Amino acid sequence: MLFAPVALGLGIAAWFTLPTPREWAAAMLLGGALAVFGLQANGLPRIALAAFGLLFALGIGTAWLRAEQVRAPVVERSWRALMIEATVDGVEFRPAEGRTRLLLTDISGLPPGLKARVGIRGDAPAGIAPGARVTLRASLSPPPGPNIPGGYHFARRAWFDGIGAVGYALSGVTVVTPAPPQAGLVRRFEAFRSALTKRLQDGVGGREGGLAAALVTGDRGGIPEDVTEAMRDSGLAHLISISGLHIAVVVGGVLWGTRRLLAQSERLALDLNIKLIAALTAAVAGIGYTLIAGAEVPTVRSCIAVLIVLVGLALGREAISLRLVAAGAFFILLVRPDFLLGPSFQLSFAAVTAIVALYESPLGRRFNAGKEAGRAARLWHGVLALLATGIAAEIALAPIAFFHFNQMGLYGVAANLAAIPLTSFVILPLLGLSVFLGAVGLAAPIDWLLGHALDLLIRVAEIAAAMPGAVSRLPAAPDWAFAVLILGGVWFCLWQTRRRWLALVPVAIGAVGMATAQPPDLIVDGDGKHLAVVRDGKVALLRARAGDYVRSMWADAAGEAISGNLETLPDARCTPDACTARIMAGGRAWTLLATRSGLLIDRAAFEPACAAADIVVSDRRLPYWCAPRWLKLDRSRLAETGALSIWLDGPRIRAVAREDGAHPWARQKPAPEGSRMLRRAPE
Repeated sequence: MLFAPVALGLGIAAWFTLPTPREWAAAMLLGGALAVFGLQANGLPRIALAAFGLLFALGIGTAWLRAEQVRAPVVERSWRALMIEATVDGVEFRPAEGRTRLLLTDISGLPPGLKARVGIRGDAPAGIAPGARVTLRASLSPPPGPNIPGGYHFARRAWFDGIGAVGYALSGVTVVTPAPPQAGLVRRFEAFRSALTKRLQDGVGGREGGLAAALVTGDRGGIPEDVTEAMRDSGLAHLISISGLHIAVVVGGVLWGTRRLLAQSERLALDLNIKLIAALTAAVAGIGYTLIAGAEVPTVRSCIAVLIVLVGLALGREAISLRLVAAGAFFILLVRPDFLLGPSFQLSFAAVTAIVALYESPLGRRFNAGKEAGRAARLWHGVLALLATGIAAEIALAPIAFFHFNQMGLYGVAANLAAIPLTSFVILPLLGLSVFLGAVGLAAPIDWLLGHALDLLIRVAEIAAAMPGAVSRLPAAPDWAFAVLILGGVWFCLWQTRRRWLALVPVAIGAVGMATAQPPDLIVDGDGKHLAVVRDGKVALLRARAGDYVRSMWADAAGEAISGNLETLPDARCTPDACTARIMAGGRAWTLLATRSGLLIDRAAFEPACAAADIVVSDRRLPYWCAPRWLKLDRSRLAETGALSIWLDGPRIRAVAREDGAHPWARQKPAPEGSRMLRRAPE
């Protein structure tokens, strides 16, 4: 039973990886054939193979069905300035960025059912709330794909969130019709969450207020980028994501407080099952906190786990086990298969699985044995258990952090030893008091104390992040290496006999594959406007005005910081209109030619430059007579391929369009092998 979510997850991963419906159907048939073959075996292998085949096919079908269920209109082109009237469906305050996001529906002039996410500068004007009708002039475009293969895929995320357009306001927002008093239960709840977020951000104030709101409602818009980076580099980013720790503190506090309160009455203690009443009260508190926090993956997973624990406690059973973790993972993947690809799901379940597996092992049982000893021995066992828990969690989280973020904080265990008690015993109780007293306007003293406690938490993160060698960085790892390592880790945690040690083989293979990953030599975005050359630990950009998002994503993929512009390379020559660069790779020199202005270059100069280049990149359509020796990437070709990563030692190309395939969020049609985009690589 422990491997049921593994089989389901492999099927889901297969649907996202395979490019076409024909291959999805073939994989489902393969799972069915494996199930039939398993039925021919005897004993446990018969059950295991049959169940694995069926669950694998179920995973593919679940992901496919979910993608079709959420199908919604997506705009086909961009509008630079469009006057629209729409209904506000959600408001997201982001004071750290100086803007507010509106989720709009029922947009005039656009297809029915289309949802658009629009950013406006500063706070939303008075009267803007879910249900209000507004007018504004906005720039809208389709949700963008990744600017590097394997990077953050906003278009895929937007598809499953039902968002068909993104943009920003070019004018002020005018309220045509205020939000109705009774706008539906869901909208009223969203309005309550937005008001609570705003109250915490303003009441606590500053960066501490943004962190306070994130810990209650899950809205991270008020957290400045430097604080987010410090929390990530110090290994404390999990504290911002509402998950097991937060749910456990809330539910545990309500459970303990309810039992203590009811036990004060001898009559209630004797006549009622106060354990059951306390468990039910704690369950309601856990569900309420999950809804207020936005029901994100870690929160839902933790809530499911806590509910099972409460049922076990009410029945007098030992509820915390790997079966509990497996049940939570299986339920979430069955309902939201797209969560599998997100770092939130992976980090959450990796940490919990590793910790529970540790305490179900002989080593973990030694920690529990110390409970019967004296006070000093119990304290010593508690310190050892806390340290072992931190180490187990860090080992489990390290490969996932490296894969998704290309970096990991090296002092996470030490930082967590200080931050987790502070969060559990000081910050979260103060937050609870602030929420309740804020409803009657008496939260000011508590908010003052809360601000100082959150400031101390941020200082812990900043100190850990500033220590020498605090962050280890690697280039983007191959998908196969990450998959092999994770499957080996799952095998090691879930297997119950000595055969679990065989899992160290795939773990070692995956770790070596991730550690020896080589960054691409060239990175080209989906429209050819931005290009990066990665050489000798340096990332040089074609255009100095590349945005922070492009710089961040490409620096992470290369495992290096952006070092400057292309003309800073020793073998590069640039004019305001174009750049050429000589790149040594694969035992030979490659010549790159890239345009960087909208001005036409005289044919007499440009045609021989194209002929002398191996690779030409441009954000405009190039004429037929521009014929490089190997690769021509202009606007029309990049419209087919999307963003590209190019390794010249091979050579090898990775394209977004080929990875997206025929999935519904794909914007490009993959160019077939041998298309005229590619010539044979020169010897």
